[in-house]
Amino acid sequence: MSSGGLQLPSGDSGAPEGRGAGDTADGSVAAGTQPETVPLARPMDIGVDLDWDAASWAEVRLRAERAGRAYIWLNLVEQRLRAVVAGVLRPIYEPVHGEEWVVAAAGPTGQEWVQRAVAVREVSRRKGYVLDPADDNLLSFLTLPQLRELMVQHWPCYEQYFDQRRELELALDELEVARSAVSRNRALPATVLAQAERTSARLLELLGPADSFAPSAGRLPVDAMEQLVGERFSDVVGVHRDRVRLQRQLPAEDLFGGAHRIDAMGIGLNLLVQNYSGRRLVRLAESGCRMRLLFLNPASSAVRRRERELGLKRGELSRAVEMNILHMRRVRSRVRDSGAVDIQVSDETPRFTAYMVDGDGPDGLAVVQSYLRRSRGMEAPVLVLRGGGRAPLRHDSDTRPGGYRSEDDGLFGTYWDEFEAAWKDARSVS
Repeated sequence: MSSGGLQLPSGDSGAPEGRGAGDTADGSVAAGTQPETVPLARPMDIGVDLDWDAASWAEVRLRAERAGRAYIWLNLVEQRLRAVVAGVLRPIYEPVHGEEWVVAAAGPTGQEWVQRAVAVREVSRRKGYVLDPADDNLLSFLTLPQLRELMVQHWPCYEQYFDQRRELELALDELEVARSAVSRNRALPATVLAQAERTSARLLELLGPADSFAPSAGRLPVDAMEQLVGERFSDVVGVHRDRVRLQRQLPAEDLFGGAHRIDAMGIGLNLLVQNYSGRRLVRLAESGCRMRLLFLNPASSAVRRRERELGLKRGELSRAVEMNILHMRRVRSRVRDSGAVDIQVSDETPRFTAYMVDGDGPDGLAVVQSYLRRSRGMEAPVLVLRGGGRAPLRHDSDTRPGGYRSEDDGLFGTYWDEFEAAWKDARSVS
């Protein structure tokens, strides 16, 4: 019996019919003779690979995270392309063909895939898969390549709206690699995901102003995930372990370049003073940018306490802060309108350093760091906040635009109010 691991006797072609090797004529086994046996495979162990270890789960979660990000971008592109196709072709074909305008627009060359879409739509209707009545149309069942084919096939109709046909086609072709991987739940390498995100952002730009809902996207591009889960994290759009990692994604040139207002507070404001040259600061101020810079008083006892926390020699930090203030005074002296650069100092130990760019309008962006006892500002974690949609509220002490406050401000409004309170209590530097 093989199921118990026993061995069955094998046949012997050389023995007479019905007689095995070692058998006598009367059917008994000859003395000293062992029957030949053949080993049988033991039963398979079923289910041993069903358990996943921690590494397997981590790999699966990583795949799901990448696929989810790619799916969001692909969904945005497909919805935008669907609207573009409908916006141009529907007015042409619908008056003549009615609800079958998509079939007519596909023409003879697209009959195969358009009929496939018709069949999928009918099955979805019968099974109740169409959850939104707005999706109960043939256009909603076309895939990204089919939408691309409709657009390319009728390019003369789109030529007056888009002049980069070749770039548009190449970008849509590039997305096919990511689309195939996502639709079939295959692994999506990080490089392919990054390429798909860049291509999708470029496509949305080609197909229309995709970032009109976030003006500060020109300074820090809007991430697709930010728009979908942003409410969970208030107005935080970025968290970095330290300032070095921040500047890889958001260099000082991108953060401050083209700003019309900069409000900053901290100990030495190195992110602005040390990473943005004096010439560029002068050009920025001459172009109309207004700056309010609040430093820690280098002669205050708070500086000495901070030096002890960081293990610095006495006077080392105060000299560095004083040099930054002198540098900004030189910048101010070279600007025709000296009021464009307002410098103040405070004797109170700052709880955080903050750089708020264009905080008086919908294009606001802020970089905030808390001060840690044993870590320099360069090593402290960084929050990036996107502040927009606030209603203006002018402060009595400020004749320039500013002081925005709303219940929906999130963290941006909280730090803005802290800056305004500290600015009001500080002393001006002549």
